[in-house]
Amino acid sequence: MSDTRLVRCPRCGATNRVAVAKHGPICGRCATPLDAAPLTVTDASFAADVERSPLPVLVDAWAPWCGPCRMIAPAIDELARELAGRLRVGKLNVDENPRTAARYDLRSIPTLLVFQGGREVDRIVGVQPKAEIARRLERWLIA
Repeated sequence: MSDTRLVRCPRCGATNRVAVAKHGPICGRCATPLDAAPLTVTDASFAADVERSPLPVLVDAWAPWCGPCRMIAPAIDELARELAGRLRVGKLNVDENPRTAARYDLRSIPTLLVFQGGREVDRIVGVQPKAEIARRLERWLIA
């Protein structure tokens, strides 16, 4: 059994036993893909994808023209893979989703918002090393 890990479904919260080497597993309860790629979040999907998520959510507020946003993107992708099943990662393009950007008063990018139980519990503004982001996330992760 050491070749498996437990992954929580980002949609229904069910715990799934997944082979470590398997790519593209799906939830046994609701058939949602359990991949670790960051989810694209929009004004229309924010409530469903972030506020009603059974897992804590890290939202990366970014824009395509932002150099620092491009610098931090690989670290965010790595954290999404490493923390799959314990944390959901979403990417919010602030240029395409001004309603959500205004709602959360996103004035500087990149900004990382951490949500737990539908409310913002932490905010990281600016480029930070991956280790610092992981340290800040540790208290919100699902075991």
